[in-house]
Amino acid sequence: MVNPARISAKLFEGLGRRTVAGLDEVGYAASLFFESIYWMLVGWRYRQPVRISAVFAAMMQFGVQAIPIATLLAATIGLMLAIQSLYSLGIFGAKNYAYFGIAFAIVREFSPMIMGIMIAGRSGSAIAARLATMTINQEIDALQVMGINPVRFLVAPVLIALLIVVPCLAMWANLVSLLAAGLYVAADINQSLGAYINDTIEVLKTGDLWQGIGKAALFGVIIALVGVVNGSSVQGGAEGVGKVTTRSVVMSISLIIVADMIFGFMTTQ
Repeated sequence: MVNPARISAKLFEGLGRRTVAGLDEVGYAASLFFESIYWMLVGWRYRQPVRISAVFAAMMQFGVQAIPIATLLAATIGLMLAIQSLYSLGIFGAKNYAYFGIAFAIVREFSPMIMGIMIAGRSGSAIAARLATMTINQEIDALQVMGINPVRFLVAPVLIALLIVVPCLAMWANLVSLLAAGLYVAADINQSLGAYINDTIEVLKTGDLWQGIGKAALFGVIIALVGVVNGSSVQGGAEGVGKVTTRSVVMSISLIIVADMIFGFMTTQ
């Protein structure tokens, strides 16, 4: 006979275990973040500075090599917003004001979020897979035996790189998306591209740009920490690497969307 009390106890026990495990991961991510900041600031005093060459290599991998796909995604998003905005406003005969919604949506929301999601799928998975492979092969333990701090050597360069390249990609996406949207809008309503650009510049404020940049920087930190936390918690062999890589991508994208909602709510009140 099924015992409802026992089933309820097991459900609450499982919920409690998952909650504790989640809080443990949050604490571990916070410790990694602050330890990385520590090594950035005072590592040179111990003759263990964060390697500038590693930072530039990570920036090249995560940022420069992602420009082609970032450009394609940004242009597609700009065209999509232009098409939908013109269709929606055309119902009310207000196509000439489409640049309002397009400019705000691109700069404040879509550029940072799309770039964050793209980097999470492209680079967050690579970070998790690399750390997981090194953990399984006991390379992390070897670094500690040699007196090399793994956080300073592996985590800090990735964190710095993503903190820089994700906002840069978001700004590039702003330019590409607004240009692609402007070309479509200008052709649809018989307006010059120069007039569209002038209207867009007038409606956008500096705070709108900084909001998008701030979001992108936050997304970069999330991607780096989630990838490192999942990669260092791997269990098993190749199957374990695949699991933590998938979990890293899903978790990064989920956290980016939730953080975007919270950030947007707080900055529009």
